[in-house]
Amino acid sequence: MSARLDELKARQLALQERAAIERAELVIHFQPLDKSFQLADKGMSAFRFLKSTPILWTSAFAVLAHFKPKLASKVLALGWGAMKLVKTAKNLI
Repeated sequence: MSARLDELKARQLALQERAAIERAELVIHFQPLDKSFQLADKGMSAFRFLKSTPILWTSAFAVLAHFKPKLASKVLALGWGAMKLVKTAKNLI
């Protein structure tokens, strides 16, 4: 039984070393994409923040509508069209 246990421990160590080497190789391949992943992560965080605080973007739109009504109407039309497009795309999927 002890010999079998020693074999399993040796195999475990070999597999752990192999996994460490493969992780290091994977890091090398994804290094050029690191900046892109960080930027995408920040964008997703910003989107989640805006989604969780609707009073913020509602207030911003109200200020825009007060000072620039023509621009606000264009933004509203664009947003409304985007929402309809997203709804349609969700129904298709």
